[in-house]
Amino acid sequence: MTAPHPAPLPAAFRRIGWSNLLAQFSEQIALAAAPLAAVLLLAAGPAETGWLQTAQTLPFLLLSIPAGLAVDRASRRGLMVGSEALRALSLTAIMLLIGLGLLDLVSLAILGFLGAIGTVVYSVAAPALVPTLVPRAQLGAANRWLELARSAAYAGGPALGGALVGWTGAPAAYALATALSILAVLLLAGLPRERTDERPRRDLLHDLKEGAEFIAGHELLRPILVTAIFFNTAWFVLQAVYVAYAVQDLGLTPTDVGLTLGIYGAGMIAGAWIAPTLAQRLSFGTMIVIGPLAGFTAAVVMLLTLWFPTVLLAGLSFFLFGAGPILWAITTMTLRQAVTPNAMLGRVSALIMTATFGSRPIGAAIGAVVAARFGAPACLAVAAAGFLIQLLVISASSVPRLRELPEAA
Repeated sequence: MTAPHPAPLPAAFRRIGWSNLLAQFSEQIALAAAPLAAVLLLAAGPAETGWLQTAQTLPFLLLSIPAGLAVDRASRRGLMVGSEALRALSLTAIMLLIGLGLLDLVSLAILGFLGAIGTVVYSVAAPALVPTLVPRAQLGAANRWLELARSAAYAGGPALGGALVGWTGAPAAYALATALSILAVLLLAGLPRERTDERPRRDLLHDLKEGAEFIAGHELLRPILVTAIFFNTAWFVLQAVYVAYAVQDLGLTPTDVGLTLGIYGAGMIAGAWIAPTLAQRLSFGTMIVIGPLAGFTAAVVMLLTLWFPTVLLAGLSFFLFGAGPILWAITTMTLRQAVTPNAMLGRVSALIMTATFGSRPIGAAIGAVVAARFGAPACLAVAAAGFLIQLLVISASSVPRLRELPEAA
């Protein structure tokens, strides 16, 4: 007998999947173009690109909680449409400023900040909307396809963005990013409208406290949160200086830089593609731990470029950064959706995003300060130390002992 084919995912989810793919491609092209434009057009160094990264990630720290409270009260579809439209407007403004020769680091940082506001709201609303469209048994498959889309964007977006900047200049990269973002808005606008009038209106601080207590008291979500904080801090210490380090210390061209960043996405695709096979052979807890282990290994490989400055080691490092942590993203998102009541998903997602993605501007600022005082190589050592800590945290928790997805709360 042949195994039955899995049921197809709902049409509404497929629309989210395609919009997510376009939005992620747009974001990755722009994120690759921004530091390259800063280095090549504005003569920025590692410290300046570090502060640019800080500005582009600061909304995750400042606005994730307000976004989560809004997600539990307003139309998640409407929030996603509006947030992606805001990002499209910010990309259009950057493109025009470059074309007119008026771009400077301050305007690039401010517009990057505004675009990231859209990313924050989209990122909080999507995980809360998906469980309302997809049966619980298909959550893992849905999250895998979302991560595959993100992986494809991480693979192709930076390489395409770097190539466009190198071949035709930054305006072409931002023009493509803007067009993709507008298409994502149109797809999201076609989602069915939600009924929000029956949701209870409650005290904001009570809701926030309730979500925080749920995470702090959960033996699985708590260590996952702490691990993610250290991972994201260390990752953005590295990200803050990588482009300047690659161009100035490793001697890479913009196309080479885009290629190494694209290899990161290739690793994500490989990890997401093999996830179902690994899930059949490994326990759920082991699948989660693979991410932090691969992250630490990748940081050590990047550290080796100090002694062996080659694009091959940089590419291998980014491949590992993609392949392992994508398994973490798929499994921990599924775990969070499974154990969290749907009415709390917006708040819980927002609190986790505030603590984890909010660590990114902190990591970028650390990278900027360390680079300004000690140079980019010191940032690689600081990042490796952070990746070691996150591996120790998750290994000491009860998460590795999970055999399968736990029951819903």
